[in-house]
Amino acid sequence: MTYDPLKVSAQQILETNILAYWLKLRDHERGGFYGRVDGDEQCHPDAPRGAVLNARILWAFSAAYRVLGKKEYLDAAKEAKRYIEACFIDPDYGGVYWSVTAEGKPLDTHKQFYAQAFMLYAFSEYIRATGDTQAMPVADALFRLIEEYGRDREYLGYIEAASRNWQPLSDMRLSDKDENTIKSQNTNLHILEAYTNYFRIRPLSELRGALSLLIDTFQHYIMLPSGHLGLFFDEQWRPTNDHFSAGHDIECSWLLNEAADVLGINCTATVLRLAEAAKQGIHPDGSIGEQTWWEQAEAVVGFFNLGQITNDQSPMELALRTYSYIQDVLIDRTHGEWFWSVMPDGTPDRTQDKAGFWKCPYHNSRMCLEIMERLK
Repeated sequence: MTYDPLKVSAQQILETNILAYWLKLRDHERGGFYGRVDGDEQCHPDAPRGAVLNARILWAFSAAYRVLGKKEYLDAAKEAKRYIEACFIDPDYGGVYWSVTAEGKPLDTHKQFYAQAFMLYAFSEYIRATGDTQAMPVADALFRLIEEYGRDREYLGYIEAASRNWQPLSDMRLSDKDENTIKSQNTNLHILEAYTNYFRIRPLSELRGALSLLIDTFQHYIMLPSGHLGLFFDEQWRPTNDHFSAGHDIECSWLLNEAADVLGINCTATVLRLAEAAKQGIHPDGSIGEQTWWEQAEAVVGFFNLGQITNDQSPMELALRTYSYIQDVLIDRTHGEWFWSVMPDGTPDRTQDKAGFWKCPYHNSRMCLEIMERLK
């Protein structure tokens, strides 16, 4: 089977549907990008701006420039980088704030390690795309801070959060939907992802050791006997519930494979178990999990990756089914970008943001870029 039409389609979605939408959200008056567009397509220029959103904007435009070489993507990446350096980086204690006001002033100043990881991921991609080593001190500092204050050297892995000056917090939750536990699969997954990208531009021996140990932590503690990833854990990696997320299972399968690849090690058995577990979340219409936009994007990449490493057509067919679901129901062909999810009656869920703290040009643009690069 030839996948050339899929590559063309992915590039069209990336450029005309996703990136074109985000280019329109640049705030030419105050700098950076607007912090929120609601589900009814109303922009909220005065909304607070989140660290995760801005890091993911920087990552997306940097990665798009690396692959496509277009000046408008480089300009957007440079603006995102400039704004982050001016507004999010804490000049006193280092690291990045969780949020700032629309005017760029510190708002929530605590240090979520999830946010530090995404900033490291984004700056690594910017350096990888541009060769601008003047941005390296920011990446280096973020890595050192995560290692110094986030890493649990006794029980392994990384904790959730700290105060502005890196002291313990009573409430470590990433969001209101999360449990207040000291460790989570989600934060450790995105530290893994960040360290993988950082290693590409900075293959330090200390980083190699940290990334290798984190891979082991996933294999021995975060992945449960069921093959699913646990979600929340106490300090000693005892899960606090028996829930699982098919979206995270399939996302982790390919991110873990990518991390092992950059280190030159093999964790194929774990990748296969995770992908197999994720299949339990597939619905008859080809969607997966809770049917949110990010899960569908990660399923396409995860099952495509599974097909490539096993040389098996059936995972590719799963990826294509989910890709069709995305095209049929998630892409907003009127205004651009993707809807958060679809309601039970088949209509778009407009109660959730089109752009905001958690709705960013990351999962979907990465899906497109992964398809394009894997089909070169």
